[in-house]
Amino acid sequence: MIHFGKISQQQFLREYWQKKPLLIKQALPNFISPITPDELAGLSLEKEFESRLITGSIDSKKWSLRNGPFIEQDFLATHSNPNLAQQDWTLLVQGVDRHIDAVHNLITEFDFIPRWRFDDVMISYAAIGGSVGPHFDHYDVFLLQGTGKRRWHISTQDCELDNYLKSVPLRIMDKFNTEQTFDVVPGDVLYIPPKIAHHGISLDNNCTTLSFGYRAYSTQELFEFIDKPCSNKLTDTYYQDPQWDNTEQPALIPDSAIQQAQILLGIDAVQFAKFVTKLDILDIQNLQLFKYNNQDECFDSQSNYQLHPVCKIAYLQENDSVKVFINGEEIKFNGANNKVLMDFCDKRTVNQLRYPKLSKQLFDQNIILSI
Repeated sequence: MIHFGKISQQQFLREYWQKKPLLIKQALPNFISPITPDELAGLSLEKEFESRLITGSIDSKKWSLRNGPFIEQDFLATHSNPNLAQQDWTLLVQGVDRHIDAVHNLITEFDFIPRWRFDDVMISYAAIGGSVGPHFDHYDVFLLQGTGKRRWHISTQDCELDNYLKSVPLRIMDKFNTEQTFDVVPGDVLYIPPKIAHHGISLDNNCTTLSFGYRAYSTQELFEFIDKPCSNKLTDTYYQDPQWDNTEQPALIPDSAIQQAQILLGIDAVQFAKFVTKLDILDIQNLQLFKYNNQDECFDSQSNYQLHPVCKIAYLQENDSVKVFINGEEIKFNGANNKVLMDFCDKRTVNQLRYPKLSKQLFDQNIILSI
């Protein structure tokens, strides 16, 4: 897991998580990015990836947005190309962890935060001067510098919904006053909590950043999930994490998390577990495609298997029982004891030779693939 340097992991969880930003220098020493700028551009040509191309700068306040998939000509960065200048542009590719194993494996570096809180890995490339503008959101995010250099500007001021530029296709803040500035190089990680404004500017033409995002659960979403009306007073409120203290069971939903959800509404543990493991539309489509392409695959009694990258998994531990939730549904398994189930949920892998019954049940549901 990442190296916190002068502070401990527990100190980070206690003093920084969802509270204040932290720059972690060389959190991953000697880090080599699994994706190069050219490879990222190649991914944006594929329809399986959600990609965006942003041009503009904070000085000009002129911004443009194009959605992919793109074609190779879109990246011919010459002065004569009307689509792209040689600087001040950024390419964003969402959900790279769903398709690239080397990116997906990096998520384990952050498993001191419960995995069921995790959303996806977005990777950006920015030409010199490129950015997406100053903005804030309700996500927690770890920004891992992959290649090149970037300068981050941080602010806690004016983080309000009415402080956005009008008639701009992006959520870019109008007023932005820098309070902190950080220069990052490969292996550095910048943690940004919810509602903290940040603005990253590329300092060279080799700048890639991997964003590990952790979802914000709005009260409105929670109410909709259990089919109850949400009062206007609560529409802009969000679930807050408890104090995390267990870093060995990333798939466990502790009682403290359920109690935090119950501050917002009367939701029981099973409902909350189903909510936090439900898939979004794009992940449902990806899983359906996987199932279609693998419908004729035979179970390999010699293989080990791992959970498909799009799948969300969590479990509740109640007295002597363990309840497992995958993709928004409670799944019951035969012939697997609690320790085996928890180990599978936490590691997302299953040893077929040691646990053949569990492997076969997961295979029959078309949610695992061989490794």
